[in-house]
Amino acid sequence: MIRAMAHDHAHSPVHDHGMWTQNHVFLGAAHGRSESKTKLAALVTAIFMVVEIGCGFAYHSMALLADGVHMATHVGALGLAAGAYWLARRHAGDSRFTFGSGKFGDLAAFSSAIILGVTALIVAVESLERLIAPTGVQYGDALLIATIGLCVNLVSALILKDDHHGHAHGHDHSHAAHDHDHDHDHAPARDNNMRAAYVHVLADAATSVLAIIALACGYFFGLAFLDPLCGLFGAFVIASWSYGLIRDSGLVLLDADSNPKRSGAIKAMIENEIGARVADLHLWRLGPGHDGLIVSLVSPDATNAEQIKAALRQRYPDLSHVTVEVAVCADCA
Repeated sequence: MIRAMAHDHAHSPVHDHGMWTQNHVFLGAAHGRSESKTKLAALVTAIFMVVEIGCGFAYHSMALLADGVHMATHVGALGLAAGAYWLARRHAGDSRFTFGSGKFGDLAAFSSAIILGVTALIVAVESLERLIAPTGVQYGDALLIATIGLCVNLVSALILKDDHHGHAHGHDHSHAAHDHDHDHDHAPARDNNMRAAYVHVLADAATSVLAIIALACGYFFGLAFLDPLCGLFGAFVIASWSYGLIRDSGLVLLDADSNPKRSGAIKAMIENEIGARVADLHLWRLGPGHDGLIVSLVSPDATNAEQIKAALRQRYPDLSHVTVEVAVCADCA
């Protein structure tokens, strides 16, 4: 039995250590821009945060206070996101990180999601207390502040929106038509760190809208119970977003299969087009727009691992780190 192994990296060699050394910089294509956007959004939100929390206490509005308190956690979350971008950039060339520093953002997203969940719990408890023991609310003033708060949230959303869906994939889509429909299997370059920041903005906007509805109904129709009731509904929505973010970022941190559909497609490609059997395959996410692949093959004929690697990279350009091991076994046919 003969073994052949090939490694591949998406980036150019680090010349300081020789042409044979590969770097492991797996940052998103819009990393610098995302860092700037999170800093700007944090600054805009922090300016109004102090005003809204103070007015929430002054006007005795649970909906307004919930909006302000969550806005405070939102400022912290945006600061955490900006810090993660900075750390990832600072340690991008640090050899201690075996597969690069691209997961700093996912770590920040996971932490941010936990903060979001705790915030939802606090808002729910406070809303229940206000529902059981109502307090007087100065609806007119509170309604004005909540409206201004919504405007701030919309500004933050506009700042962060461009990067939320991960449009910058960091690879070329100019494949020939003969590559048929494999483009649909490309994993989106979703940046969970930017997604966490964007979710915090959406949560703020949602609580602001609910606060406005509750305060307007209380002001015009005397429906005081809607204030804490909207707080409960907002807490449920925020908790559901928190769960989704914890699940997705947690899977990345645990090196779960980043795309089971793609894993199956890669296995089928190797076995059907190359004629080797896949003994082991690992596909995981290295950072936004970057996947890693380690695959072990058994082939009855002498198979060039470099050729397999090149075929995989041509089919899936965002496989940024590829390791191929081939065991030649004539009796395994």
